[in-house]
Amino acid sequence: MFLEKIKSEGLSHLSYLIGDQGKAAVIDPRRDCEIYMETAYRNGCRITHVFETHRNEDYAIGSRELAELTGAEIYHGANLPFKYGRAAREGDVFNLGNIGLKILETPGHTMESISVILYDTKSGEDPLGIFTGDALFIGDVGRTDFFPDKKEKMAGLLYDSIFKKILPLGDQVIIYPAHGAGSICGSQMSDREFSTIGYERLNNTLLQIKDKNEFIKTKVNEEHALPPYFSRMEEYNLSGPPVLGQIHLPSPVNAHEFEKMYNQGMQILDIRSAQSFAGVYIPGSISIPLNMVPLYAGWFLTYNADIGIVSDSTDDLKKAVTYLARIGFDRVSGFLHKALHQWEIQGKYFESIPAVYAGEIQRRISNNEEFTLLDVRTRSEFSKEHLPGAKHIFLGELGKRAQELNTEESLTTFCGSGQRAIIAASILKRLGFKKVENCFGSIQACSKGVCEIISDQD
Repeated sequence: MFLEKIKSEGLSHLSYLIGDQGKAAVIDPRRDCEIYMETAYRNGCRITHVFETHRNEDYAIGSRELAELTGAEIYHGANLPFKYGRAAREGDVFNLGNIGLKILETPGHTMESISVILYDTKSGEDPLGIFTGDALFIGDVGRTDFFPDKKEKMAGLLYDSIFKKILPLGDQVIIYPAHGAGSICGSQMSDREFSTIGYERLNNTLLQIKDKNEFIKTKVNEEHALPPYFSRMEEYNLSGPPVLGQIHLPSPVNAHEFEKMYNQGMQILDIRSAQSFAGVYIPGSISIPLNMVPLYAGWFLTYNADIGIVSDSTDDLKKAVTYLARIGFDRVSGFLHKALHQWEIQGKYFESIPAVYAGEIQRRISNNEEFTLLDVRTRSEFSKEHLPGAKHIFLGELGKRAQELNTEESLTTFCGSGQRAIIAASILKRLGFKKVENCFGSIQACSKGVCEIISDQD
C-alpha cells in the first residue's frame, strides 16, 4: 500500500494518489497529470479510479485528462448535473487491494461535496484517514460563500458535515485536505500539511465553535476574495475541461512578430522578476512574476484573447504555461525570444517604472508631501499593519476600483515585498495612470526600522 501527496505550487492545491496490489486511485487530480501516471507506474499500479471531492472553483480538474490516458472511472458527488463521470453516494465502497475507500457526503462548501474515508481492510474497520476536499482543512474549514442567497444554509450544512460526520470518525484519523496554506480557499490554513482529527479538534479555531448558530454566524461574516476566473472554472468542472493530451509550449517569435500579434489583440504577460519589469517593459503588458501567476493570472487575463509571454528563461516559460493551463488558459500563442533585449535592439518603444526606497516613503510621509501610497495587500494584511495615510485597494479589485484614484496624481504601489506592487503598477499603467512608482521591499523593508508602522496592536 502506498499514498503520495502531489502539491501544485501557487494554488496550494493538494491531490493524492493511493494504491495497492496493482490498482490505484487519484483524488482531485490537476490537469497536467503525467506525475500520477509516473508515480503509479513506479509503484506497479495502474490508475483505475478518480475521485472528485467537489466541483472545484480555483483550478481546472484533470479527471477527464487522466481518464483518457488510463481508462479510469471518474466519480463525484451526486447533487450536481455533471456531464461526465458517475455519481458516488453516501456509503459507496471501492476496494483497491487492501485499500477500502468509502464515500461520505459532506455538503457545505458546495452542495455535492464528498469526502473519502480510507480503510486498511486487512487490519480492521477503523478509519485510517479521510480525504476531506474543501470541507475541513488543517487550521481552517471550507468557504461557504459561493451561494450568496444561501449563506446560512451552506454554513449549517458544513457544520453538520464536520461535527456530525467527520469528527465522529475518531481522533486517530489522518486528514488529507485539498488545499494548504496560501490557497485562496481559506485564510487560516496552517503551513503544516499533516494533521489528525484529534489534533484539529483541539487546535482548529473554527472547531472550537461548538454552537451551530455561532458557527453559522462566523462563517456568514467571513470575507473572501472571489477572482473572476472562478466562474469559468465552475463551468469547466461541471462539463469537464477540454482534454489537452499534453501541454504545448508556444512558438518563439521575434520582436516584429510579437508586436504584430499584440496589435491584433494578444495579451502580453511578462513573467520576469519585478525588478526586471520595472527596468524595461513593453507598454500595455501585465507584469505577474512567475511565482504569482497561479494566484493572479485569473484576476487580470481574459479567456477570449491569445496570450503572449515575455520571459528570459525557457524553464520559466514552461512553468508559466503549465500554471496557466491549470486554470484553463490554453490560448498561449507565442513568447518573445530573448525577451526585452531583442525588443530594445529592434528600436521598439519601451518604458520603465521608477523604484522607490522604503526610507524615501518615510521621508515623504514625515514631510507631508503630496503623493498617494497605494497598499494592494489583502484587507487582513492591511488591518494588521500599514503605513500612515496609505490608501488600501486589494490588488484583485484594482481594475474595478481604479476610478477612486486620480490618473494625474503620483502613485506609489506598495505590498508585502514589492511583487504584488509591480503587478498593480503594470495594471495602473495600462489604465492610463502616468505617475506610477513601485516600492521595492514594501512592508518587509519598512519593518526593519526604516518606517513608522501602524499596527493593530497600537
